[in-house]
Amino acid sequence: MATLFAAGDIPSHVPLELVRPTPFIFGETTTADPYNDWVPAIHEGPPIFYAPNAYPGPSPAWIVRRMADLREIYMDTDTFSSKDSSPYAKLIGETWTNLPVDIDPPAHRMYRSFANPFFTPAAMAKLEGKIRQYAIEYVEAFRAKGECEFMGEFAFEFPIKVFLELMGLPVERAPEFLEWETGLLHEPDIAKMTAATRIVVDFLRSEIDKRRDNPPDDLFGCALRGQVDGRPLNDDELVGFAFNLFIGGLDTVSTNTGLQVLHLAENLDHQRILRADPGRIPRAIEELMRAYAPVTTFRTCTRDTVFRGIQMMAGDKVAMMTTLVARDPDEFSNPGEVQLDRNPRHVSFGFGVHSCIGVHLARRELKIALEELLARVPEFRVKPGHTIRRWLGMIAPVELPLVWNADSR
Repeated sequence: MATLFAAGDIPSHVPLELVRPTPFIFGETTTADPYNDWVPAIHEGPPIFYAPNAYPGPSPAWIVRRMADLREIYMDTDTFSSKDSSPYAKLIGETWTNLPVDIDPPAHRMYRSFANPFFTPAAMAKLEGKIRQYAIEYVEAFRAKGECEFMGEFAFEFPIKVFLELMGLPVERAPEFLEWETGLLHEPDIAKMTAATRIVVDFLRSEIDKRRDNPPDDLFGCALRGQVDGRPLNDDELVGFAFNLFIGGLDTVSTNTGLQVLHLAENLDHQRILRADPGRIPRAIEELMRAYAPVTTFRTCTRDTVFRGIQMMAGDKVAMMTTLVARDPDEFSNPGEVQLDRNPRHVSFGFGVHSCIGVHLARRELKIALEELLARVPEFRVKPGHTIRRWLGMIAPVELPLVWNADSR
């Protein structure tokens, strides 16, 4: 990839030979297959490069493509800070921070502790029945039709309903929340992203105010009852905590479900294997999460540092692009090949102190989604003639029309 930027646009500490734009541009869409069309070529280049268009805006960030390097950055929270890694508060001129994802240890541990009891394996097991009920309802709504648009009819709304249960919010608002989610996570127009942020923050503030005097037994309540250094959370902390749960609860499962079902629709041999032996679904999900890792987060250099021989300066952004490292040829043999029994050590749920707090919920939702889809819908494939279009930033199919023979069950 040749640079598209003049030398005068590049900071003096960045070698020009390491400057190359990334095709992974937040909010854009593509009909290419980014995993197979783009990632292998990037792995032929330098282990670390500087992309002037990597951060939403667009603005620059260093991109690390090796798994070992990314893990080291995850662990070095003193040098590579999570603070201010999300743009949302700044977009609307406010001062709150996504909690706990956008802060570093030791404070990170205090804020995370409020929500931990809601996301233990035991707590998630209690939700099993409700999660499965929602999955069955969505699948049964389209099963007899012989076709569906999977993203709109299942993947986007299914995890939102589970999230609304945890937050104590009305499940009938799922379509509205989906619209807000799209504005926050898939909108290239900064003005529209800003407008979506304002809507969500105003909504969360109103919900917090409703619960202040009598905090319920939900995720809002755990923040309202929580304390830091012997004091209740202030307004910025409450908004930041709720906003982080909103972002994290709405998109990750939707994205991974869509990508995994797309793989099965295009690889019927794998679909048949999992139909024949559903017990292989959990391990297959881990491999599919590796092969189709969708998430990019960011870190900010807190000080001038040399990392793997590269001079980075205080304030530089670093893109934590799981899409790249999940197909690192130094980490995985045949990284472009999906091996359902590989059981990889991936970072699709993060790594270290910032590992996803909702990992047990996400795994359960993904497992139930595939179990119910494969049990209730005959062999499916992508509708003939449809070209898959994917969001970038958080990679996901925009639409996924599936077809099957409804009379075969």
